[in-house]
Amino acid sequence: MSDILQKICADTRRAVERAKVAKPFEIMHREALRAPPPRGFGHALRAASEREKFGFIAEIKKASPSAGLIRQTFSPARLAEAYAEAGAACLSVLTDAPYFQGCNDDLIEARAACRLPVLRKDFMLDVWQVAEARAIGADCILIIMAAVDDDTAAALHKASADYGMDSLIEVHDREELQRALKLPSRLIGINSRNLKTLKIDMANAAELIRAVPLERFAVSESGISTPEDIRRMTDAGARGFLVGESLLKQPDPGAALNALRR
Repeated sequence: MSDILQKICADTRRAVERAKVAKPFEIMHREALRAPPPRGFGHALRAASEREKFGFIAEIKKASPSAGLIRQTFSPARLAEAYAEAGAACLSVLTDAPYFQGCNDDLIEARAACRLPVLRKDFMLDVWQVAEARAIGADCILIIMAAVDDDTAAALHKASADYGMDSLIEVHDREELQRALKLPSRLIGINSRNLKTLKIDMANAAELIRAVPLERFAVSESGISTPEDIRRMTDAGARGFLVGESLLKQPDPGAALNALRR
């Protein structure tokens, strides 16, 4: 685990332990069961890929450790509306506060503004967080293999499935991919960002995408900013793209997404 990821996970574990004291799992579980039904994240992504060869997961985030503040004027609802109008298949919303300046209300606001399924993008380390994700309306969670061991990954995936959500399993290298393929989820995210340097390595990502079995659905994450990037990763076998920073840096993120789709 890289130093930055290790620090983020340590901070997240402390925050989750505090949150579990304030709201025990039994209470959070009941809130999760009362939430509106999941919208079918994986189904929406696969349907888009069948129509257009690939589906876009458009991301909503205010900042990141690698880029700092990304968008000064930040409205999750307006971004969600713009992405939906531009043809996104799904949304991804950062809810981590210390490193991404996100919060649960960002996801709630974005989901209420459109009909798209929403990925809660956060550092999932505890089943309590899965219940919390469903309680705030998430339709999918992110499981980062670099952040968890195999038993924890399996527990997170099972909890997600029990609530009717999908899981996007994120990997960065061959070892993580082999571990990810032991999980039932069909959604495999290949992150181009090196967690040790925070730099983008598209060549490594393309090689990993080629290694994803055809029965799984490969999602290219990070570093996507041009149609050439789309073509390169599609040629490698990607059928989904999680795109955020390159869109959010533009005055009109919806128009930027339209340009990529065309």
